[in-house]
Amino acid sequence: MKSVLKRKWIPLSMVAAAMMITACSQKTGQSNDGRAWLAGDHHVHSEWSVGWDNATNPPTPIKAGDAKYAISRNAEMAKKYGLEWMVSTDHGGPLHSKVNLEQAYPAVQEARKAVPDLVLFYGMEFDTPAADHTSLIIPKTDDEAQKLHGIESQFAKREPWPEDKSWNTEEKMINALKYIKDLNEPPVMFNNHPARSAKDKGVWGDDTPEEFRNWNDTAPNVAVGFEGAPGHQAGALDTTGALDPEGERGGYGNFPTMGGYDQMTAVVGGLWDSMLGEGRHWWTTSTSDQHVHYTDGGTDFYPGEYSKTYVKANKDHKDILEGLRHGRIFNVLGDLISELDVTVEEAAPAWKLWADNKSAAVGETLTLSQKGADVNVTIRLRDPNANNAHGDNPNVNRVDLIMGEVTGSVKDRSTATNPTSKVVQRFDQTHWKKDGEYITISYTLKDVEKNSYIRLRGTNTNEMEPAVDPKGEDPWKDLWFYSNPIFIKVE
Repeated sequence: MKSVLKRKWIPLSMVAAAMMITACSQKTGQSNDGRAWLAGDHHVHSEWSVGWDNATNPPTPIKAGDAKYAISRNAEMAKKYGLEWMVSTDHGGPLHSKVNLEQAYPAVQEARKAVPDLVLFYGMEFDTPAADHTSLIIPKTDDEAQKLHGIESQFAKREPWPEDKSWNTEEKMINALKYIKDLNEPPVMFNNHPARSAKDKGVWGDDTPEEFRNWNDTAPNVAVGFEGAPGHQAGALDTTGALDPEGERGGYGNFPTMGGYDQMTAVVGGLWDSMLGEGRHWWTTSTSDQHVHYTDGGTDFYPGEYSKTYVKANKDHKDILEGLRHGRIFNVLGDLISELDVTVEEAAPAWKLWADNKSAAVGETLTLSQKGADVNVTIRLRDPNANNAHGDNPNVNRVDLIMGEVTGSVKDRSTATNPTSKVVQRFDQTHWKKDGEYITISYTLKDVEKNSYIRLRGTNTNEMEPAVDPKGEDPWKDLWFYSNPIFIKVE
């Protein structure tokens, strides 16, 4: 007598329902972990970025001598312009660690009470040994003030009085990173305005490719990236908002920004792609670097007014900081977009009707099950139907998909190019589907045989590549956004 094998059939109605649930989840952009895109700024100065009276010994700090506003005022403006998180980052000088500990930190605590709906971090613009500046973001803990004081008092190059040039060395910076990475709940660090001191295109100044590699090798969980778009973007505006023909975006006097972005980020196949081509988790951000608003005679926008760094996170200090650490980030100028979800997934073979393929999002890695597999890329962004702070409602004109190979460590640590990086596809409105404020783009990378990464950028302009920003350029007319990478590993 034959035995009968019983098969358990799944009703088509249940299959359809499951597919509908999946589709709805994708449509709303909701994360299974409850995370959402939260806008912020990790480089904001207050009145505790002091000036100095050098007639005294030691020099006496002059409140509001360099930056103008109270931390609570910065927090209020950040909230007004749509930020969910912010880092207060005052830079130093002789014995400034005492100013931070005794005056700036109490002001941070007051601002947290005054604007409780803003996730406010305590940090500083670290006077980086042998380099320019870095944003140092301190985890919110009971000892956060002591943690920052320990770093600044021991390692900030401008801290000692009398001045001590031995503090301004690469060795000092490496020792600082070793100290920082071993802290309980270590901070996160981004290099600020990396090519502002560059003498020309690819002719570096205070910040170099070798330094970034050394930092990342020493503390890969701390030194994780640089500002893609620097602050001071209102440099071409006068106090009325009219254009100043001699004004410069970002204060980049020697070699200008490109679409508001630093050349280290804006050049396809440049330094950022070189770092990614080594497989480094090296992220980009955008900030205000606010000192004084342009209407008060400065060169700055308020936090969130023009530049935003979005982090996919739950709205709390810990998850936002970990989102920054792990690259769940995109950044944008002029509120061109407000959401950007990118996923990659290995395409299932045609014969496989039901696949449970893994996927990866921004900041993550997809490991393929077979060499030469196709990889489906899904891009979903929100182009908000709303006016930005300038009263404009800019529209996304084009999205570029950039891809490069991951080939391993470079022999020459000054390397600043990745010849494999290129724009593999440009998408305009003829390539995408639009549903209200949301744009969806689908694309397949065929026969992926090498370790690679992808990243995105987009613009409201017709420029194929971001052009060098001339003096007097209107920052509101030249808008871009950049995603951070997704890595694809071929086994």
